Amino acid sequence: MNVEDREILLDPSTLQWLPFDDGIEVKLLRASEETGTWTVLLNCSAGSSIARHKHLGAGEYFVVSGRMDYRIGSAKTGDYGYEPLGVIHDHTYFPEDTLLFFTNHGAVVFIDEKDEVTGVLNHEVMQALAEQPS
Repeated sequence: MNVEDREILLDPSTLQWLPFDDGIEVKLLRASEETGTWTVLLNCSAGSSIARHKHLGAGEYFVVSGRMDYRIGSAKTGDYGYEPLGVIHDHTYFPEDTLLFFTNHGAVVFIDEKDEVTGVLNHEVMQALAEQPS
């Protein structure tokens, strides 16, 4: 496959919102088998949250609209954030309807209070979710 075949131009409005977690929907924009990187749009309802997790790859986000509260503070509309490899987020909460552009450069593992892995989220899981029949 040549480099031109890997270029992407995508209109996210053509994608369906997929159920991700209570009050959270997702649109997969890209999942790379080459690097393990995945990029999504997250549509988070007011009051929704993401369970305790650890980044096994660095993450980057941009708050398109709304607000996200987590370990280091509140990210609001227009804010960019970087989450390094190895960081643990005990609770990520969306106090208002929030649209988040998010890229993770590897996996995220969900962990319990004893740091035991309870689930894995990576490019393969995101791709499988996107390929499920609607």
